Amino acid sequence: MPASVARGAQTLLVSRDLRLSTAGSNYSDGRGILREAFQRMVAVVELDHVANGSYGGRGSPVLAGVRVVVRSPSDELNFGVDESYKLSVPATGNPLYAQIEAQTVFGALHALETFSQLCNFDFNARLIELHSAPWTIVDMPRFHYRGLLIDTSRHYLPVPVIKSVIDSMTFSKLNVLHWHIVDEQSFPLQIPSYPKLWNGAYSYSERYTFDDAIDIVQYAEKRGVNVLAEIDVPGHALSWGVGYPSLWPSATCKEPLDVSNDFTFQVINGILSDFSKIFKFKFVHLGGDEVNTSCWTTTPRIKSWLIQHGMNESDAYRYLVLRAQKIAISHGYDIINWEETFNNFGDKLDRKTVVHNWLGSGVAEKVVTAGLRCIVSNQDKWYLDNLDATWEGFYMNEPLTNIYNPEQQRLVLGGEVCMWGEHIDASDIQQTIWPRAAAAAERLWTPVEKLAKDAGSVAARLARFRCLLNQRGVAAAPLAGYGRSAPSEPGSCQRQ
Repeated sequence: MPASVARGAQTLLVSRDLRLSTAGSNYSDGRGILREAFQRMVAVVELDHVANGSYGGRGSPVLAGVRVVVRSPSDELNFGVDESYKLSVPATGNPLYAQIEAQTVFGALHALETFSQLCNFDFNARLIELHSAPWTIVDMPRFHYRGLLIDTSRHYLPVPVIKSVIDSMTFSKLNVLHWHIVDEQSFPLQIPSYPKLWNGAYSYSERYTFDDAIDIVQYAEKRGVNVLAEIDVPGHALSWGVGYPSLWPSATCKEPLDVSNDFTFQVINGILSDFSKIFKFKFVHLGGDEVNTSCWTTTPRIKSWLIQHGMNESDAYRYLVLRAQKIAISHGYDIINWEETFNNFGDKLDRKTVVHNWLGSGVAEKVVTAGLRCIVSNQDKWYLDNLDATWEGFYMNEPLTNIYNPEQQRLVLGGEVCMWGEHIDASDIQQTIWPRAAAAAERLWTPVEKLAKDAGSVAARLARFRCLLNQRGVAAAPLAGYGRSAPSEPGSCQRQ
C-alpha cells in the first residue's frame, strides 16, 4: 500500500509501442539501469496474452509512454539511498504520458513496478488497459532495510534460481538479498586467497566462481537490490576444514573454528579481502550464532592456549567474534552479527555492529536501548522455513514493538524474512517464499498508519498479488493453509 494514493474513473488503453522518455532528467543512464528496467516492465505487462487488438473505435485514450525524471545523476546503490517516487497517470493529453519523478533511479524502478501493477489485459479488446485514471501515487519506504535471506549451504541454488529470486523480490520492493553462502554442510564459493576452501562444496558442480558472485551482485544492483554476504564464524564452519584441516580444533572435533590458531584469522582476513572486491554493500554478516565451544576445552592444545591466555570458553568466543569484527572493519565494512553476540557480550561489540534478531521477540528494544542498530527476523514470525507460520503472522509482525523513542526507532534498520535451506532447494524455494514474504514486505514498506489493523482486510489484495506472481512465472503458493500448501480444490487463483 503506497503512502498516498488518489485515483479516478477513466480507463486508458496502453500503447503496444509504449515509449520511455527521459526529457528533463539529470540521470544519464550510462549503465542502462533505467532503460532495461523499462523493458522488463513492458515485458511483464505484456506477459499474459498476445495484445493484437485494434485501437480504432475503442473510445478510450491511448497512453503513449512513460516520462521519467530522475533528479540525481548518481546510480550508487548505497545503504539508505532515496527510494521515493511520485507516479502520475493523467486521463487526458495528446500525446498522453504517465509521469514518474524520483530523486534516484532506484525510486524510479519502484515506480515502474507500481505502474506495471496498474495494467491489465482486456480480453474483449485484446489490448492492455489501465483502469481508474487519473492516478497520483506518492510513495517511499518506511524502512531502508527490507531483506530476504537465502541459504546456499544446506542446498545448492543454481545461479538462474538466485536471479529469479532477485527478480521476484523487486515485485514487492524488497531491497536486500542476504546471501548465507556457506555453513557447516558446504562451502560452495571460490575464494581466490584460499583456493582450497571450496573443496568443502557438496560436489564439483555445486559451486559458484568468483565471477558468478560478481555477476549476481551486479544483476541485483541493476534491480535496486543490495547483496549482503555472510560468513558465519566461529560456529557453522565445519566445511572450511575440508580444504584446510588445520582450521578444525582436531580431526575428531571439527567446530567451531580453532580460536588458538593464527591461521584461522588469516583465512577470515583472506575471505573478507576477496569479499570486498565482490560485495559492495555497506555491511557484511559475520554470523556468531549457535556456538558450541566444547571442542576448545576437549582439545588439549587449545585448552592449554586458553589457560595460557587466561580465558575461559566464553572469553574465547568473544575474543574471536571481536577480532573478526576488526578484520571486517579494516576492509571497510560495518558488521552484522546474530543476536547471541549481543546477548552474551553486547557491551563489548564494536559500535558499528548491527544486531540481527532471530531467537524471539523483545530483543530489538534491548538492542536499541543499548544504542546499537538492529534488524528484526524473529523466527516465530519471519522464518519462511517454518511452514506453519502463516501469512497473517508475517503481516502483523511489527519491528518497532515496544520501541517508542524516535531516536531508538531510527536504530531499527528494518527487517528480513529468512528462507533457510535445510528443506528447500531449486524445486520449491519460490513457493515457500511467496506469498508470505510479500506480507512482510508491506509491513516494511508501508507507512505505519496505512497498515491494516486486521490482516484479513488485506487478504484480497495479497491474493491478487499472488496471482500476479504466478502470471509472471513465480511459483507462489496459495494463501490458504500453511506455507508451501497446494491448492485444496478446483477454483480461481483469487480464491486460493
